[in-house]
Amino acid sequence: MPTTPRGRVAVIGCGPAGMAATLSIAQGGHDVMLLERYPQARPAGNILNLWPPPIKALGLMGVDTADLGAPCESQFRRADGRVRARVRLPQNVIDDFGGGFIGMLRPQLYRRLQSALPDGALRVNARVESVEQDESAVRITMADGEVHEVDVLVGADGIDSLVRRTLWGDSPKREHDLHIFGGFTFDAPVSAQEGLCVVSHNRTIQGSWTSILHEGRRGYQWWVLGAHDGTAEITGDWKTEAVRMGAGFAAPLPELIAATAPSDVQRWVIRDRLPLTQWSSGRVTLVGDAAHPTSPYAAYGAGMAIEDGYFLGRRLAGVDLRDYQAVRMALQDFEEPRRGHTAFQSTLAYRLGQAFHHAPAALRPVRDLVFDRTPLLQKVIGEKAPSEILEQLAAIDIAEARFRHELGA
Repeated sequence: MPTTPRGRVAVIGCGPAGMAATLSIAQGGHDVMLLERYPQARPAGNILNLWPPPIKALGLMGVDTADLGAPCESQFRRADGRVRARVRLPQNVIDDFGGGFIGMLRPQLYRRLQSALPDGALRVNARVESVEQDESAVRITMADGEVHEVDVLVGADGIDSLVRRTLWGDSPKREHDLHIFGGFTFDAPVSAQEGLCVVSHNRTIQGSWTSILHEGRRGYQWWVLGAHDGTAEITGDWKTEAVRMGAGFAAPLPELIAATAPSDVQRWVIRDRLPLTQWSSGRVTLVGDAAHPTSPYAAYGAGMAIEDGYFLGRRLAGVDLRDYQAVRMALQDFEEPRRGHTAFQSTLAYRLGQAFHHAPAALRPVRDLVFDRTPLLQKVIGEKAPSEILEQLAAIDIAEARFRHELGA
């Protein structure tokens, strides 16, 4: 068993990054409190997909992943249904996870994460006002005046992170000038095929659908995404707009939208921030959207957040958190391999969004001809994405071996 003294860690933000960090750090033998400013953890959205690495990390952190979602093969298609690219993963990965892309609803993931948290770790209605640190500790001042003193602070507080601003100052959000409507239904049309994630495009809109498994019920999620001035409000009914955007796409997308209850349709304006070149300072670090807010175009934001929390906890295992230099080294070791991976995904998501939705009208036929007649899309999405997935799976194996060594297992 480890002989390292138990450290005191605070995590701000009860999203996937914060809950994953809490689970992984607690498994390493440290005391963790998870501070959530709202009365309860609130899923930011309804639909979600996860690649195999975060699913693997969840299982290692003690989260119940049995039937968490529907495993799918991912395909990129034209609006008429013609396949442009397939995400190809090795057979052993497909065998281990049932498929390459797991479709689910976000509330189910939150419930699974929360049920795995250590007793007493989550503190709701806990709004943080300010953070300061020196070599001895981090002091967190709450809205009610209470002050917590901890050895390490983890900012998992999203795109508008107080911790990020405290460490690195404010930076403007980058408007993608895109918005997305998404929903789900368990009333599937006959044309819907299980085990698929289909991402399709016409000249200006992405229209997509994925099999899901939610609390034992099989269904489908869908989304339509197009250009929209990020500073402008939208009026009108969300489902009506989604129906309009999905018209003309191959079945089953229009039927899935039509079958969705208006209350199960949500909308997001897509924004991010430029990737940071440094996440950690002293005894404080960032994870998830606080470090690398990512457009849904990557379909990897929540997954990378979970991975961040997992890798952070594994790296802090066996570290004497009273030792300032040891903490600094551990946080730097944690973030260095993560920065490149997350920056690549965030940048790719931004560029794909621009290429598909903001290309000049005269260039769109040329763009589509390239996607239809060359292997470019297959190389960028069908081959590069799997290589990143395999790298993360291998990194988890390495981190887990070190973690078990530190615990004496």
